[in-house]
Amino acid sequence: MGRFIARRLMYAVPVLLATTFLIYSLVFVLPGDPIQGLAGDRPVAPSVLAELHRRYHLDDPLVVQYAKYLGGLLTGDLGRTFTGEPVADVLAGRWQVTLRLGLTAWFFETVLGIALGVWAGLHRGRWADGLVLGGTTLVIAVPVFIVGYLAQLTFGVRLGWFPVSGEEAGWPAAYLLPGLVLASFGVAYVARLTRSSLLENLRADYVRTADAKGLSRRRVVIVHTLRNSLIPVVTFLGVELGSLMAGAVVTEYIFNLPGIGQQVFQAIQLREGPTVVGITTALVLVFCLANLLVDVLYGLLDPRIRHD
Repeated sequence: MGRFIARRLMYAVPVLLATTFLIYSLVFVLPGDPIQGLAGDRPVAPSVLAELHRRYHLDDPLVVQYAKYLGGLLTGDLGRTFTGEPVADVLAGRWQVTLRLGLTAWFFETVLGIALGVWAGLHRGRWADGLVLGGTTLVIAVPVFIVGYLAQLTFGVRLGWFPVSGEEAGWPAAYLLPGLVLASFGVAYVARLTRSSLLENLRADYVRTADAKGLSRRRVVIVHTLRNSLIPVVTFLGVELGSLMAGAVVTEYIFNLPGIGQQVFQAIQLREGPTVVGITTALVLVFCLANLLVDVLYGLLDPRIRHD
């Protein structure tokens, strides 16, 4: 197991390098001067402009800029914003909000998605199956910002069941509605993936053998079938945890949650390149660790899988 983890970490290195270089390139090759953009219409003294360019390596070639950024990253430095604040400090004040929101949404995806998928799979061809397939198709087809605004208007403003915006109500009250909105697409995908995987395993030989032995239907489904059916679901949920952290931009903006997503949205508007690159680099690390965890869980879910 130790060698497997070490090998997977080695595979993650080129992924991290390629991803961070792509993000860095997309952010810093944009036309215009980001320092001048921060000042707006106000003039900036040439000496101040030259000093800020030197401090943030903006006059260096792109490869040199990235190499210097990577050197700082190896020491744990995510860079500094154009106002001089370390990006790590920006993250420290906001990551708790995004983590609470992401874990809340991930919980909804896991529980509701698997439950709906099992329900639909066990009632294939009946009204329950059609309801789940039709409902999930509708959810996937509607953009998240429409779902967010409709949920906020209906359940927050008109019915008053949840806080409309902000985190003053604390967890879990302030995070239930945005968590459901953020999880809506994931719930639909998990439900459909669980359904298809469950139906495939219900036709397997080992299930027919368990039925022939006289085992109860509940035991056959829960103990024998569902465990193997969850392998592709675990793969999706592992990657989805990182996606939820990165995809909270729209949800945090709609519900005015001061998390990482809101900070990225503001940084893009202000052309705060170091902030965007630093936060996305941290999210890439989350993706890599989530994928490693998924690979390890494979062996726990399916005894046929072994890590050399």
